[in-house]
Amino acid sequence: MTWSRRRFIERGSAAAALTAVWGCEATGSARTQETVGASPLGTARRPLAEAGPMVPPVPAILLTVNGRPGDPDEISVLWTFVVNGDPPQIGVSAGFEHQARELLELHDEFVLNVPTAHMVEAFDTVDMSSSRVADKFELSGLTRGRATSVDAPTVEEAPIHCECRIIDSLEVPPVRKLFIAEVVATTALEGAVDEAGRLIVPNVDFFGMTAGSGEHYAMGRSVGNIGMTVGRSDIKY
Repeated sequence: MTWSRRRFIERGSAAAALTAVWGCEATGSARTQETVGASPLGTARRPLAEAGPMVPPVPAILLTVNGRPGDPDEISVLWTFVVNGDPPQIGVSAGFEHQARELLELHDEFVLNVPTAHMVEAFDTVDMSSSRVADKFELSGLTRGRATSVDAPTVEEAPIHCECRIIDSLEVPPVRKLFIAEVVATTALEGAVDEAGRLIVPNVDFFGMTAGSGEHYAMGRSVGNIGMTVGRSDIKY
């Protein structure tokens, strides 16, 4: 199978494709009014038995990085978040059990592959195997590619590739290491973005994990956009 991929390297747009996954595209006060009304939630608040980072949705990301000499390339599922829009920077958090942690320390370059809902079984296969050495391309049935600007593999089915270079890291006790990276190039499959490099959300069935339930949900209806309260629709991140 052949994919046609567009490349965006302007600093302002490099991280936009990733962060726009969780942005929205609707405008106008009518849309705002739709979201204000009766809520199915009660008014009483109760403490949960177990504290947790219940901040849904969490982006579903497949991180790809070169393997050790003699080992296959690695795909891992890691916690991922946006650090900055300009310059474009992201963060990933790897546990000591993740194969990706030592590989990120070794290579300093990687790719964030943004999957779609039809890839959810392959995504979970990788997620459940992120702590062991294996050819996860073969295991998951995903297609191996190569990045355009960094030395790292890619998942070709993913509509967005954010090619990253590590600029800093931090040990986070008890079992995590946080890596901060600059997005040096972004590519997108045709149809995922417009001519200006802006994400066309309805065209791509992104999904994320709802932290707090452990379930995967595709993006639902648009409920607004960044800057809608001040009449702006040009902000991507």
